[in-house]
Amino acid sequence: MVESTTTIYDVARVAGVSMATVSRVVNGNANVKEKTRQKVLDAIAELDYRPNAVARGLASKRTTTVGVILPTITSTYFAAITRGVDDVASMYKYNMILANSDNDVEKEEKVLETFLSKQVDGIVYMGSSLDEKIRTSLKNARTPVVLVGTIDGDKEIPSVNIDYHLSAYQATAKLAKSGNKKIAYVMGSLKDAENIERMVGYQEALIEANLGFDEELVFEGNYSYNQGKDLAERLLAKGVTGAVVAHDTAAVGLLSALMEKGIKIPEDFEIIAGANSPITEYTYPTMTSVNQPLYDLGAVSMRLLTKLMLKEEIEETQLILDHEIITRHSTK
Repeated sequence: MVESTTTIYDVARVAGVSMATVSRVVNGNANVKEKTRQKVLDAIAELDYRPNAVARGLASKRTTTVGVILPTITSTYFAAITRGVDDVASMYKYNMILANSDNDVEKEEKVLETFLSKQVDGIVYMGSSLDEKIRTSLKNARTPVVLVGTIDGDKEIPSVNIDYHLSAYQATAKLAKSGNKKIAYVMGSLKDAENIERMVGYQEALIEANLGFDEELVFEGNYSYNQGKDLAERLLAKGVTGAVVAHDTAAVGLLSALMEKGIKIPEDFEIIAGANSPITEYTYPTMTSVNQPLYDLGAVSMRLLTKLMLKEEIEETQLILDHEIITRHSTK
């Protein structure tokens, strides 16, 4: 037999008080006598009562819940960012709901609609790309939204990122300085603002090093380990001796494939990964990487979201965090 869900009415009946009194106790209202409060708490414990967050949200117009959309929960990159989001959400007493989009626009649309229909108080969006349809939906939503690791080219949606232009310039310049004449750049779609910024930085470093830009040395992809492995043969065929790979998982795939072919790293081929997620230290050799402060990206994005949700004063909605290049053993 399925038992009915315990309601606020049941708690009031067992405690011998009004539903309004139960509500005041549940919501932490100090205007309740201690003896009465204890009766209500005893009834709640006896009945194993769980206040309905949605119902409370309808009354208060807040659900104390934030939705987090990310491409894949298995990525160490997004997992590290999510940890930062979660810690700050907990600090401000918000619950977090995670949704995996699988880099699928239709699935992202459904997830976004679900979050909005459940009346979450805010949304943190992480993506390998920002489809125009999704961008429009996020921009038009009445619910506060913050992008993290993703740029809105029109800068209409609040976001937290690093300077992708500068990081690409620095990584490319480092490979050029060590004598590489053909340097490849592996990134996501050039439809995305952050990758356009990477492209500009890459080209500037090549020009400064008196190296010609070859569009055939720019590879767009889906950031996967297998894609990184598949690129090895193509890079070697083009005479490439150094590569900047925007996503760590693809960088590890490239490293693995090159070593399987007997290519010495870094003597014959240098690699710089793009995010410094934990896997860059698990490889052999360990990988030089752009150090994105992943935890801080998540934490700062959630703090920005709390300000938006609580209507606090905000000086800047397009936040850029510091980064650095950490040199390990995949470069000379």
